[in-house]
Amino acid sequence: MVYFDWDRSDLTAEARSVVTQAANYAKSGRPTRVLIVGYTDTSGSAAYNLGLSNRRSRTVADSLVAAGVNGGVIALDGKGETNLAKPTADGVREPLNRRATIDINF
Repeated sequence: MVYFDWDRSDLTAEARSVVTQAANYAKSGRPTRVLIVGYTDTSGSAAYNLGLSNRRSRTVADSLVAAGVNGGVIALDGKGETNLAKPTADGVREPLNRRATIDINF
């Protein structure tokens, strides 16, 4: 799980470490698909958050490719403020919801 700062799509030092671990795992075999899904918390509009979640998944994908993962097996999705890790009311800044998941399939 890669976590992001509020309203940001760049990687923190901790997030870079998680992406590096995921890249190393992916490179240990021949993944057939790497699915990256970005999410946001509920602060901001639904439309803005959808775009932000897509930017987050793109950032993770770009970092994986830079670390040597085959970009041809990477698929991206952005879910915006849906599928909250920690359910909140609208307009709440919740760090656990500002995330991207990385699913590696061999």
